[in-house]
Amino acid sequence: MADVMTELDFRALWSEALSYERFVEEAEKNEALWRGVYRTTPIPDWAHELACQRGKGVRLLVIAEDWCGDASNTVPVLAKLGDAADCLEMRVVRRDEHPEVMDRYLTDGARSIPIVIALDSEFRELGRWGPRPAALQQWVMENKLSMPSSERYPRVRRWYAKDKGAATLREVLELLG
Repeated sequence: MADVMTELDFRALWSEALSYERFVEEAEKNEALWRGVYRTTPIPDWAHELACQRGKGVRLLVIAEDWCGDASNTVPVLAKLGDAADCLEMRVVRRDEHPEVMDRYLTDGARSIPIVIALDSEFRELGRWGPRPAALQQWVMENKLSMPSSERYPRVRRWYAKDKGAATLREVLELLG
């Protein structure tokens, strides 16, 4: 089926997107969590090497909001990879300020974030990732109806803490070929 939606102007979106640092500086919620995940997450050598092999000229355009727990556990990892590898760039657009972008990347009809859009050097889309690593997404979907969020969210946080960003790095780097 042909895509009847208008093409997104990724070049324009990129030019107005925020650097990770500016996004965090402007955060109204969870700033300490965003900074803490960035500071404490190790970037494994394999991720650094893969980013530089596959990521030259690649841009990661992230749709996020500062209040989102999944974003605060994954986006800092990607920002740190970009800073460490110096082979790929990452910028952030706020979901609520860009509904026309978010609505192109719904997850089961929901505006779930974060969404990472990988763009090549010509601002063509290479692929997308989100809103969370596949194994965790499966667990959340399996337990969404049977477990209250007050019980589910601490388990999600423990999953992220144990994983240390490895699944996010692996899955996003797979987008790059």
